Amino acid sequence: MKQFNTTAVCIPSKHYMVDLSERVKEIKKLVDAGKYFTINRARQYGKTTTLFALRRELGTEYEVLNLDFQGLGNASFETEEKFCSGFVGLILNKLEYELIRIPEEIIEQLKCFITQRDNKLEDLMRVIRRWCNKTDRPVVMFIDEVDSATNNQVFLDFLALLRDGYISRDTEEIPTFQSVILAGVTDVKHLKLKIRPNDEHKLNSPWNIAADFDIDMSLSEAGIKGMLDEYEAEHHSGMDTAAIAKSIREYTNGYPFLVSRICELIDKDVVKNMTLSQAWTGYGIDEAVKLILAENNTLFESITKNLNERPAIKASIRSILMEGTRLTWNPDQEDIVQMQMYGLIRNDHNTVRVANRIFETRLYNLFLSEEEMKNSVFSREGELAKNAFVEDGKLNMRLIMERFIETYTKVCGPLEERFKEKDGRELFLLYLKPIINGTGNYYIEARTRDQTRTDVIVDYLGQQYIIELKIWRGERYNTEGEKQIIGYLEYWNLNTGYMLSFNFNKKKQIGVERVQLGDKVLFEGTV
Repeated sequence: MKQFNTTAVCIPSKHYMVDLSERVKEIKKLVDAGKYFTINRARQYGKTTTLFALRRELGTEYEVLNLDFQGLGNASFETEEKFCSGFVGLILNKLEYELIRIPEEIIEQLKCFITQRDNKLEDLMRVIRRWCNKTDRPVVMFIDEVDSATNNQVFLDFLALLRDGYISRDTEEIPTFQSVILAGVTDVKHLKLKIRPNDEHKLNSPWNIAADFDIDMSLSEAGIKGMLDEYEAEHHSGMDTAAIAKSIREYTNGYPFLVSRICELIDKDVVKNMTLSQAWTGYGIDEAVKLILAENNTLFESITKNLNERPAIKASIRSILMEGTRLTWNPDQEDIVQMQMYGLIRNDHNTVRVANRIFETRLYNLFLSEEEMKNSVFSREGELAKNAFVEDGKLNMRLIMERFIETYTKVCGPLEERFKEKDGRELFLLYLKPIINGTGNYYIEARTRDQTRTDVIVDYLGQQYIIELKIWRGERYNTEGEKQIIGYLEYWNLNTGYMLSFNFNKKKQIGVERVQLGDKVLFEGTV
C-alpha cells in the first residue's frame, strides 16, 4: 500500500503524490526548444521529484544524463583535473547500471579522464561534443544539487564552457547538449559577483544564456485533492477531500514538503489518538500542524540557519511579522531576492509576504522565544495563570483579555503616544502563547496585518477564536473594525468574536464589555 513521503524522491508507484504531468509537460516544452535553465527553489520544494518525473517523460525521445553533485566531494572542485575526473566518474556510474547509452569509442575517451593527469575542462567538453554528434538521440543533462558547487571557480569555468557550447550550437551548428537543467536552491544566474574580474569573457555571468523558469511548482488545491482522492479510495475514511485540500492549501500555500508532512502526520500519528474519520478533519489538520510546529525537521533547521547567518534578512522578516511593515516587492533588492530564494517569502500583489501560514507561526514562535529569553513578565504571567483560562476544553478568551489588560496596566502603566501597534501585538502574543502552547495553534491573518489592525486566529481543540488587535483611532474606525470582524465570524461560522484596543484617550473605560451586534457577540477589551 502507498504511503505519504517527505524524504528524498516521491515515486508514483510507492507514494501518494500530486499529479505532476501538466508541470512536466510545461518543462518539456523548454527542453524541446533547446533551452538551458535553472530550477532554483527552496529546500524540499519538489525539485528532485520533478526531475525524476521529467526524466521518465523525456526518456523516449532523448538520452538523459541525470547527475547529482552530492556525489562529488569538495575536493572535486579544487582543480580542473579533479573536477573532470569526478564528473566523468558520475557519468561512468550511470553507464555501469545501463542508465545512459554512450558509443563505445566515447566511453574509452571518457575513461582517460580517470587515469590521466592534467585534464582540462576544454578536453572534457570536446569529448562531450563528440558524444552529442555521434548519438542517435539528442542528449539532455540534469545536474541536481548544484549548490555544493556554486562557490567554486572551477564550476564557474564549467558553466562558461556550457554557455560557449550553447552559443556555438546555434551560431556554428557545433553539436552539444540539447538542453541543460541545473537544480538547486541557489539561482545560478546570480553568480556573476564571484567571477574573476580579469576574465573578460565571463563578466556577463557564465549563465546569462539561461531561459527564465517561471513554472509554478507549488501544489494547487486541485492537485492536493487528487492526491487525497487516491488515498480515500484505498482507506475509506469518509473525509471531504475538497474541504481538506482547501484547508491544507491555506496552511501551506502549496509548499510540497509541508503538504506531504501534514498528510503523513495525520496518517501515522494523529490517527493514534482518534479514528481515521476523525483524523481527516479540520481538527486533525490542526493537530498535525501543531506537531509540525513542535518538530525540528530539516526544513526548519535550514530556515533557522539561513536567518542566523544573515542578520539583515532576519531583521526584515521580523519587521514584516512583528511590526506589520509593508515591503514593496523589488526583484533588484538583494535581501528580497535571497528571502525568496530560501522560500521565506512570496510576491503577493507586489507586496512581500511570508511564504505560508506555517512559516509565519514558526517564525513568530522564534521571535517570541527570543523575547521570552529576556524574562518577559507577560510570558510568565500567562504561564502562571493558564489553568484558569480553560473551561470544559474551551478557552475563556474574555478572561484572557481581562487578565492581560490587568497585567499590562500593572506593568506598563498608561499608554504613551510612542506606543506602536506592534508593541501590543507582541505583548499579547507573549501572554497568549504559554496558555495555548502544546494544545492549540495560532496564526496572524495576513489580509488584515497592517499598521492599524491585526487579526489573531487561535485554533484550540477544534474551536476557533478570532481576536482583532488594534490601536484606537476613534469611534468611526472602531465601528469599521466591528463590521470587519463580523465578516470574519460569518466566514468561520462563529457567533462570538473579540476585539482588543489600545486606547490613548484619557477618559477611556479600561476593561472588557459585551457588545451585541445582530446575532453576533463581541467582547471588546480596552487597554
